[in-house]
Amino acid sequence: MHKRATTGEFGKLEIRESRHSDAAGIEQLYVDAFPDEDLLPLVRGLLDLGQSVISLVGIRENVIVGHISFTFCHVEGGKEKGALLAPLAVTPTLHKQGIGSALVQAGFKHLENSKTGYVFVLGDPAYYSRFGFKAEDNVATPYPLPTEWRGAWQSIRLCGAEVLHEGRLSVPEPWRHIALWTS
Repeated sequence: MHKRATTGEFGKLEIRESRHSDAAGIEQLYVDAFPDEDLLPLVRGLLDLGQSVISLVGIRENVIVGHISFTFCHVEGGKEKGALLAPLAVTPTLHKQGIGSALVQAGFKHLENSKTGYVFVLGDPAYYSRFGFKAEDNVATPYPLPTEWRGAWQSIRLCGAEVLHEGRLSVPEPWRHIALWTS
């Protein structure tokens, strides 16, 4: 299990792969971070996927303060290995302390080690552009996005990846719920 610790002005942050015993802490994190959204079915489904997901937690003083998932997926008809970044949550009182960024960067290292060429995300371009994500026009989401979300569909090519061909992103079951892509 890979561990990485970083120290900032707000204390030491340990990043490691999540464990089964982390489930309650991860779930509470999403309830706190997204009180108006019910992400628990997705989070639980992803935690149950095992090796099809890289699930990382950020821990400070023995408390889970951040979580990120990268779900392995692929573009239909293609060979290039990809991952979908989501969800990502940080304890609301600890925003703007680099926890989310540290989790994204740690996830990228895991993905590069597993020879994953692309990462896709449906999220705020102002946030994700800092990591190198750019609008994705060649790979379609599993369901059509609302017009106002189109700029939020983004991707990044990790080092050594082949050129990605056009197609639709094929995702595992927890991501096959239309509400995740349209509301």
